[in-house]
Amino acid sequence: MRRKSISKLVFIILAAYLLPAQVAAQKFGYVNTNFILSKMPEYNEAKTEIDKLATEWQLEIQEMQIEIDNMHSDLKAEEVLLTVEMKEDRLKAISERETALKEYQKKVFGFEGLFFLKKKELIKPVQDKVFEAVEKMAHEHKLQIVFDKSGELVMIYTDPVHDYTDFVLEELGLGDPNDVLDN
Repeated sequence: MRRKSISKLVFIILAAYLLPAQVAAQKFGYVNTNFILSKMPEYNEAKTEIDKLATEWQLEIQEMQIEIDNMHSDLKAEEVLLTVEMKEDRLKAISERETALKEYQKKVFGFEGLFFLKKKELIKPVQDKVFEAVEKMAHEHKLQIVFDKSGELVMIYTDPVHDYTDFVLEELGLGDPNDVLDN
């Protein structure tokens, strides 16, 4: 038992001694992909097209919902005049429309729906272009790790010296000659 404790202690001491040397040897930087994408005309065009399609699909869904609401209102207004069979037929028709609406919503905005597929079709090539530029820039600047400042990773503090966003913009041909990095 004592031998295990000693070997664990030796391992911890070695790890504490060697780990800082490994970390210090790695060079890192970060970029802001949201900012980069916002500077790309093809991204803005794709986003505009996706927003337009989403609005059109949303309007279609709203029209379908209005039609269903009107069917409910008509049924309520005429309910006293309808036979049981007529009322059941109307309720069945309303139920079919509601099912059709739910299926259409799922087809358009559901997982792997038309919206998702269109977004993937239009945005992914632009993102791939950015990632290729980031990779090329990382190799040129000998970076082992590149973080995305705009991503899920929370960065409490970032030193602008490690910001490589402008280099990626330059790689994409979107650099501003008047814009100089503050190092």
